[in-house]
Amino acid sequence: MRFRIKHTFVLLLTVAAVFSRPAAGQVSQAPSPEQPLRSDVALDYSYLRTNAPPGGCTCFNMNGGSASYTGPAGSRGFAFAADFTFERAISINGTSNWLNIGTLTVGARYFVRMHRSPLRPFGEVLVGGAHAVGSLAKPPNPLYNNSEAAFTAILGGGLDMRLNRRFSLRLAEADYFPTTFDNGSNNHQNNFRLGAGAVIHF
Repeated sequence: MRFRIKHTFVLLLTVAAVFSRPAAGQVSQAPSPEQPLRSDVALDYSYLRTNAPPGGCTCFNMNGGSASYTGPAGSRGFAFAADFTFERAISINGTSNWLNIGTLTVGARYFVRMHRSPLRPFGEVLVGGAHAVGSLAKPPNPLYNNSEAAFTAILGGGLDMRLNRRFSLRLAEADYFPTTFDNGSNNHQNNFRLGAGAVIHF
């Protein structure tokens, strides 16, 4: 009797072990939970292609940097965002003209969920104001009329790669960056911005 009970007990343990292995495998193969959004600050190098001088394109390049803050605004990938950008150009189109532009914009970012991936793409819509100083922002240039404050916006997105809980790399950011400085023609600049940098999570 004891012999039968002992062997029955051993058989039950063996069966339980066999059927528990697939379950354990299923748990290990399940996708890891999505990392929740956290507040962060990004510091980027910024390149801007603009056409601030009067009329036509007369396009030129500007270089600078941007600092942006992102704060979570719910659990579905949306976040509040604020961006400060400074751009500078000297010897514009071979002349002695120079220009500095600073912008402050606020709006929303949406981060796409990428389970089990360090990559996190995002899109953004921000609006705000732009301020210009320089030889192009002085009389008799039309830009002088509203160099103190012009409307601007940021429409675009980027791609971050998480390194650890504290840091990410902003691999790329590309934005349509319109401004409405007076230029004696259409009072509109179709600027394009490219950037990359580092993100610090809190």
